Amino acid sequence: MSDPAGDRAADAFDGKAFVAQLSTAPGVYRMYAADGSLLYVGKAGALKRRVASYFANTPKTPRIHAMLAQVARMEVTVTRTEAEALLLENQLIKSLGPRYNVALRDDKSYPYVLLTQEPWSRLAFHRGPRSVQGRYFGPYAGAGAVRETMDLMFKLFRLRSCEDSVFRNRSRPCLQYQIGRCSAPCVGLVDADDYAESVRRASLFLEGRSDELGEELAAAMEAASSRLEFEQAARLRDLLATLRGLQARQYVDGHAANLDVLAVAMQGSTACVLLLAFRDGRTLGTRAFFPRTNGEDSAEEVLAAFVSQYYAEQPPPAEIVLDRPIVEAALIELALAEAAGRKVALKSSVRGERAGYLDLARRNAQLALATELTSRGAQQARSQGLRELLGLAEVPARIECFDISHTLGEATVASCVVFDPAGPVRNQYRRYNISGIEPGDDYAAMHQAIDRRFRRALEAGAEAPGQEPGAASLVARNAVLPDVLLIDGGAGQLAQARQALADLGVEGVLLVGVSKGEQRRAGDETLVLADGRQLSPGAASPGLQFIQQVRDEAHRFAITGHRGRRQKARSSSRLEDIAGIGPRRRAALLRHFGGLAGLKAAGEEEIARVEGINAALAARIYATLHGLANPADSGQNDS
Repeated sequence: MSDPAGDRAADAFDGKAFVAQLSTAPGVYRMYAADGSLLYVGKAGALKRRVASYFANTPKTPRIHAMLAQVARMEVTVTRTEAEALLLENQLIKSLGPRYNVALRDDKSYPYVLLTQEPWSRLAFHRGPRSVQGRYFGPYAGAGAVRETMDLMFKLFRLRSCEDSVFRNRSRPCLQYQIGRCSAPCVGLVDADDYAESVRRASLFLEGRSDELGEELAAAMEAASSRLEFEQAARLRDLLATLRGLQARQYVDGHAANLDVLAVAMQGSTACVLLLAFRDGRTLGTRAFFPRTNGEDSAEEVLAAFVSQYYAEQPPPAEIVLDRPIVEAALIELALAEAAGRKVALKSSVRGERAGYLDLARRNAQLALATELTSRGAQQARSQGLRELLGLAEVPARIECFDISHTLGEATVASCVVFDPAGPVRNQYRRYNISGIEPGDDYAAMHQAIDRRFRRALEAGAEAPGQEPGAASLVARNAVLPDVLLIDGGAGQLAQARQALADLGVEGVLLVGVSKGEQRRAGDETLVLADGRQLSPGAASPGLQFIQQVRDEAHRFAITGHRGRRQKARSSSRLEDIAGIGPRRRAALLRHFGGLAGLKAAGEEEIARVEGINAALAARIYATLHGLANPADSGQNDS
């Protein structure tokens, strides 16, 4: 259909005709708008009956009416079981983000405990893609819970924590060995079989099999004692005593708990789901989630959607305690059990200690929701203040800010941060390494950064479907451009930004320079507009507070990038600048000491032991790395 009107989309789609050709098999259905955007994903035990209900003459909520008015086409995927349909539904909602579904929004990756798969396994904190071979235990609610668990693991099993580069180049035990938190496999102070046994026991502990581990340790202790290996028996006794003491503190209702507790709090269209997690009786802390809702979803619907989507991505525990009954609980139980390969129980009626945990989760959910609403309300007030301050018809949907950072012209970096009315949009931040300018020329740096950011946007806009080459105004409309562009600086920096945009033919972007003022105090800033006007709103202005927030974030992002670039340059060049150090010797030094930090910690004699490094060159290296005067060249040949 060529008719673009959303309220005519339903006329273009004959729902009853579509239903007529559907089967009664279970599956997933998807509704699309005329522009191809996904409106809704749903699952059904019988596709024909479920989809037909949308087009029957029965009362519907305003949300459903609004959604159906936009439907231009539908697609279905048949599955073998309703449980499979539920899993597929959750995957599609998570990956595609349909407009009318309750959606779990969580861009953060979860922390795990990593036990690497190698001859001398390493115990490590891990967050992000699982690129390292090994076993991942978790997820944990926060980094603090991971570090607490790892601290206990080092005390119990004395596994190594060092990186491979350090491990391969150790010549003596480190401090971790001295304080009893590592068995020093790097220098051969533990037998390979004994270390592998410690790794296996650590795995049992992390899997939540403490009872099995305790029985095993008790048997091993008795066996060692019968063999008169009293030192080994004493060590196992101490390990068992620590484990028993831990279990005594962590049992819940007489059993080692492996459960999640979930509570939901709602106010208007804003929802908060609070997760309180336990593994092997150890609390992993709490985590608050704020799913996107449609404004008409009940707390039960939000919680059901959360459970389905969250545990489609994360392995479920054996027991999930909910603060209220949810729809299709039995079906969700079945789907989670099939995916996990074991029984998973959903409970909404509990007593005793679990009821206490549920009450704790409810109170924390209410507190997290109140905090979120307060924060959001303040941000909205600042956004409205910015609109009024700049005399805009609407609250700007996208604000960008540029800042320049360098040290006497060294390692110049420009930052671009992005905000919307709700706050920072961190996944769209960008840094630009500035080159080809006179060191310290902030004007040229700003011009280059603006040019690179908007030239790339225009190139992307030119690739939009149906775009005619050379149509600059259309390109600009297709490009992702800010409504307001903040420049950290005064009239000079603003002029460079204006010129860069003019050279590219970019129009419709409001330019604002943020000058710090003579005293450089917060609240004394002067806003310089492109038409020459200057505004001094004062510290009490919500609009200026928003600008300060964006400007400070741009400054933080720029200086962080600058420091990283400067440190990288200095670290790589310190060895390169030493006479007699070429690529081969530099590589040999870094490989021997496990990096620049290890080399800097070494003495001259130790440096001289590296192949190709004589005493004179070692003295020169040591002096350079420690900022000492280089020793006089004795005439020795360094080679």
